[in-house]
Amino acid sequence: MSAVPSLDARSTAQDPRPSTRDVRQRGFRFGRWFKETGWRHLVAIVMVVFAVFPLLYVLSASLNPAGSLVGSNALFQTVNFSNYVALFQNPDQPFGLWFVNTLVIGGVTALATVFLGALAAYAFSRMRFTGRRVGLLSLMLIQMFPQFLAVVAIFLLLSTIGDVFPALGLGSQLGLILVYLGGALGVNTYLMYGFFNTVPMSIDEAAKIDGASHAQIFFGIILRLVAPILAVVGLLSFIATTGEYVIASIVLTDPNTQTLAVGLYMFVSQQFSNNWSIFSAGAVLAALPVMVVFLLLQKYIVGGLTAGSVK
Repeated sequence: MSAVPSLDARSTAQDPRPSTRDVRQRGFRFGRWFKETGWRHLVAIVMVVFAVFPLLYVLSASLNPAGSLVGSNALFQTVNFSNYVALFQNPDQPFGLWFVNTLVIGGVTALATVFLGALAAYAFSRMRFTGRRVGLLSLMLIQMFPQFLAVVAIFLLLSTIGDVFPALGLGSQLGLILVYLGGALGVNTYLMYGFFNTVPMSIDEAAKIDGASHAQIFFGIILRLVAPILAVVGLLSFIATTGEYVIASIVLTDPNTQTLAVGLYMFVSQQFSNNWSIFSAGAVLAALPVMVVFLLLQKYIVGGLTAGSVK
């Protein structure tokens, strides 16, 4: 009568996975690890250095009172906050006023872009009307051309409007906001339109049965469900507005109404070519509002970038 193998022997014979002792005997093979996983870590480190080094260089240059970028080659060799103090001491270059103007123009443009784009996206997504398909195709066509191609037309248009309505003409912040809205509504409306389509139509139908109107459905239900894409559009609009230079330099002619992108150029223009350190300090401060807005909207941004791919 043959002996019956024990339970441990059978489990060991049936389990094809190597034991811990076998793994230890094999040892760590660097070549195999690098081929399977290690090269990814190397690429990640290179990309992080490539992205972080310019930021560190600008921060180091802002803390160097030498006034030139050549003296900032050694990172953080000198730490001095005199450049940040000098930003607010020159009355001919009102940095504080530029900062406030940038926040106002960027904030109003972002809010208006989100609101008007959401209205248009809701109409295209939920309503069926004549010209709907042509309108969507027109939005796709418009977003193919950058806004600065129409700089000459914008200048002539605002110059003509300013003769009738000075509040919307050249040198007006309101006129610049309207220009930004006209260029951003196309791409943002189409972006929100795709996200609105992921919201089930059954929600609208159930609300209509209860007697809700389109306005009640839009403000009470839809806007809460599409909050992630609203945050993404608002952030992108705010970043694009605060960093835009070409159109803002043409529309805003008065130094007291200019934005940071236009005002900071004075520090590195031909007349003030030795103020690169002050320019770096201004660039560091100009990046703070974008960082704050990004951190506040981070949870919505992650949802807006991923929700559309899984629904």
